[in-house]
Amino acid sequence: MSLEKWSAIASVGLFAMFVGEMISIYYFMMDTPSNLEFAVAFEPAPKILQFISIGVAPASILAALSFILSRRYGSKPIGSMIIAGGIILLIGMAYCYTLLDKLTPTYIVDTVIITPLLFMGVSIPVMVFGVILFRINKKRPKKEYF
Repeated sequence: MSLEKWSAIASVGLFAMFVGEMISIYYFMMDTPSNLEFAVAFEPAPKILQFISIGVAPASILAALSFILSRRYGSKPIGSMIIAGGIILLIGMAYCYTLLDKLTPTYIVDTVIITPLLFMGVSIPVMVFGVILFRINKKRPKKEYF
């Protein structure tokens, strides 16, 4: 397979990993063990920023790379993988946003509230770029008559 296919596959995997990390940290903030408060102080903002830097930022870069590499000829498989990554991100962040009401009040900070909304917004352009790859037709070579 070519480089653009591998980067699209990696971007889908990183989008899914980021959604899984965010859902797991939101579940952790819902059910905090009672002995955790005395042993370790947990701050959600640095952990979420870490998840962003190892998950969704590289995924977005890889999706953009696969788009740039295949924009001249268009590719339905690559476009569908980019769209799938955007859908995974949109659904996962929408689910995280529904969990905000159930979080422990001490963990509700700006980063926890803004992150799902921000990446729901990021998922829409990702899906648009995938749709653009669907619409691009391969250029036919010009016939030489003489």
